[in-house]
Amino acid sequence: LLFVLALMLLVGTLRQLLWTITAFTLAHSITLALATLGVIHVPGPPVEALIALSIVFVAAEVIQARRGKAGLAKHHPWIIAFGFGLLHGHGFAGALAEEGLLDNAIPTALLFFNVGVEVGQLIFIAIVLAVVVACRWLWARLRMPLPQWLWLVPPYVIGGIASYWVFERIASF
Repeated sequence: LLFVLALMLLVGTLRQLLWTITAFTLAHSITLALATLGVIHVPGPPVEALIALSIVFVAAEVIQARRGKAGLAKHHPWIIAFGFGLLHGHGFAGALAEEGLLDNAIPTALLFFNVGVEVGQLIFIAIVLAVVVACRWLWARLRMPLPQWLWLVPPYVIGGIASYWVFERIASF
């Protein structure tokens, strides 16, 4: 969800956000299916470290964009979301494998897992947007200018948490 939150901070419009999240879901669905079916196998610990690093990357892109130095992730977030979605699918496969699936339940489990992840992401986006609208409304009622540095706090928090996860996961190798 931190990855999705970072994408929300990066993407300019709701329409672009929905396309970006859809690209992310499509990509992680592909690798989730391939990993669950045993077509591909990647060791879990390095994948988890790279997933955390992907969150750091997007948080850094948000910071750069807010400083006026927009990169590929700002201009084409769906490409970044799709690419990292392929990586995140391996992480989801690890989570799904822990549940233990019967061979005849794999297609149904994949379908409902992916639908559940997408619905969860959309609910998360709706909640975050509602909180942002409420905060903006409240701030407008207070009639105080919003300090510019405040816009850098969320990506730094996201990047800080994800950086911790990178080191934590590397330490578990």
